[in-house]
Amino acid sequence: MPAPWRARFRGARRVLASHRGWDPGALGVARAYARELGTPLVASTISRLFVELNRSERHPALFSEWMRDVPAEERATILDRWWRPHRAEVEARVRRAVRDERTIVHIAVHTFTPVWEGKRRPTEVGLLFDPRRGREAAWCRAWQRGIVRAGFVAHRNRPYRGWTDGLTTHLRSRFPDRCYLGIELEIRQDFFDPGGRAHRGRGAAIASEILRAMPRAIPETDRRAST
Repeated sequence: MPAPWRARFRGARRVLASHRGWDPGALGVARAYARELGTPLVASTISRLFVELNRSERHPALFSEWMRDVPAEERATILDRWWRPHRAEVEARVRRAVRDERTIVHIAVHTFTPVWEGKRRPTEVGLLFDPRRGREAAWCRAWQRGIVRAGFVAHRNRPYRGWTDGLTTHLRSRFPDRCYLGIELEIRQDFFDPGGRAHRGRGAAIASEILRAMPRAIPETDRRAST
């Protein structure tokens, strides 16, 4: 949390440390994948309760309840300093690759809370994509099969839908399916919690197994249903 705005979150320590404030384990997974695959990493350590980098500028959840009464001038400063540079860097990297006539698979790594509204989520690994884009659908279908073979409960477009507001959705509006695949990888957070029920903090090993299941070639298309 940037120092000038920390006072706004006084008394919100527990919320900041919860799944609302950040994605436990996601940065470590993203770093490991970038290292293993030899690909660039674009990441941020800003809490989404400060500003949500994965939401569009007009989205009502762009700023949390702690930030919504911030004066417009301050909000503009926040967007210019944190929100725009992050998104612009991702888009610029994709654009350079597309210009070089390469097909880009953009993996956005997230983690999700195992319990939502009092119910335990059965999904362990989620792959989010737009089912209208055939190559994304084919890629995720193949990746899901590999993850299931590795022994995990993997679903497509759960626990969230991959075509709703987000950075990958924005980038799909800029780049066609033939050259850009935007995939959001969601891993359940209890894999990274030493006290969690599922795998007692074996997050790094589990993330490695998920990576090994990743397709090494880009399928042409898949027009079947996404679930």
